[in-house]
Amino acid sequence: MGLVLSIIIAYLLGSISFSYIIAKKIKKVDIRQHGSGNAGATNTLRVLGVGPAITVLLLDAGKGVAAVFIAYWITGSQFVSSSSILVETGMIAASAGLAAIIGHNWPIYYGFRGGKGVATTIGVVASLTFFPALISGIITIIIIATTRYVSLGSLAFMTLTPILSVTLFDHYPIGYFYLLCIVALLSYWRHRSNIQRLLTGKESKIGEKKTV
Repeated sequence: MGLVLSIIIAYLLGSISFSYIIAKKIKKVDIRQHGSGNAGATNTLRVLGVGPAITVLLLDAGKGVAAVFIAYWITGSQFVSSSSILVETGMIAASAGLAAIIGHNWPIYYGFRGGKGVATTIGVVASLTFFPALISGIITIIIIATTRYVSLGSLAFMTLTPILSVTLFDHYPIGYFYLLCIVALLSYWRHRSNIQRLLTGKESKIGEKKTV
């Protein structure tokens, strides 16, 4: 019961699109109809500017953090039974985190048209595997600052975190590694057009603002 409730709450929480809400509030526009068409912090930066973009980034990451800790709060520190299989609380929290990311990408409130889930993923991953996420985050910032490609930095973060979680920090449950791999594959899929543009040299760089 705790597993199902945690996943439902996480998905509904993840489905809240702060970029959509803030764009509607500030400029009365659908963020998905402008810039890159993505409902996330990077497109918010292009369309609305730095302040709204930082706000969206923090709120979207906060969704991921909240989903994980709400799951911990619901299930406590005990083991729960689901279909006669004992499911560790940490894995329930991880499942809730994944549900929040899916909610962001395919939100029920907005016709299942959402963002790419990078900020929400950062919140989830940092809550579950803090130090791998921290190191990956530092490397990501360096990549973005050097190349000005947010998509490249995002993909680097998704790639490095599972690798670091099983190499430098192998005390995490193996289930976390599998979750991180799933999240990485999901991110590659959502960024497939970015990857194609990166390979052809046509990807937009940060700071290239598109007007409404």
